[in-house]
This record gives sequence, structure tokens and C-alpha cells, in this order.
Amino acid sequence: MASLTSWSEENFSCPICLDVFSIPVFTPCGHNFCRACITKFWDDQAQYKCPVCNELFHTRPDLRANILVSELAAQFKTSVRVKEQPCVEPGEVPCDVCTGTQLKAVKSCLVCFTSYCQTHLEPHQRVARLQKHRLVEPMDHLEERMCKEHDRLLELFCQTEQGPVSRKRR
Repeated sequence: MASLTSWSEENFSCPICLDVFSIPVFTPCGHNFCRACITKFWDDQAQYKCPVCNELFHTRPDLRANILVSELAAQFKTSVRVKEQPCVEPGEVPCDVCTGTQLKAVKSCLVCFTSYCQTHLEPHQRVARLQKHRLVEPMDHLEERMCKEHDRLLELFCQTEQGPVSRKRR
């Protein structure tokens, strides 16, 4: 069997919206569509027919979820996202979660002490509890860069001015 990554987006695309399936369902003739796409298509038609093969249905078909296509489309979306992300180059911060080929980190979390690529950062953008974590530009060895007393990133401190040194040049 061909690997999922060798398939093209065409294999997982709705014939109506041409995007990767979202909640795929199948018609009695066996064609797959996004649930919203086929529902809207039939809402705008006088007759219920398949947009691909034009098979005519006497009553509006009962749409069933296509679990296999749904799972394959989700895996495909994930594999495409991972494939599009850049691998880590020398001098860049690697994702601490990636196994195998490490991808370039896009953010580091000061609560988790972990650097994340775009795919592994997703829970921090979706889960309410993780959204409260402080994300910064990617950096290596986060724990070593934290003040153990104040639980904050180390900053340069000016003794003359008695305050943190701004990194912005005037």
C-alpha cells in the first residue's frame, strides 16, 4: 500500500469545495463530500443528485459519516503540515518534542521549559489552560536562562540605573 505522504491532496479533497475533507460523508452512490458542502448543494437544488456522477435520488439521502476517510484526511493534513515546516539548521533551536527529524522551533514556553515547532505548539494555541503559558521566541537551554529566585527569564541589570537593560538601541 502507498504511504499516506505519497498521496496528493486530490485524494482527500471534496469535489465541491476542492479543499481537504471536513466531516466527510458518503452518498448512496459511494462518493464522498464534506457534510456542509453536500448539504448546501442539495439545499440549492430542486432534485437530489450526486454532483459527481449525477445519480438521481428520489428522496434526500441519509448521509453517513465516512470514518475511514475522516481519519485519513486528518492524518494527511498533519503530514502536510509537518512536511511544510523547516528542519532545524545549525545555530537554530530544535523542537524538543519532535522525534526522528527535528523541526525548527517557532516558540519556547517559559512554563513548560520546552521549545515547539508549529505542529507541537498547536495545543498551546487551542487548550485554555496552556494558552495562559508565556511563549517567547525560541531559545535553547531554557531552564539555565531562568532566575531560580524570581522564576523569570534572566535579564541584564544596570547597577547605575538600578533597572533592567533594554535590548533596544536608541
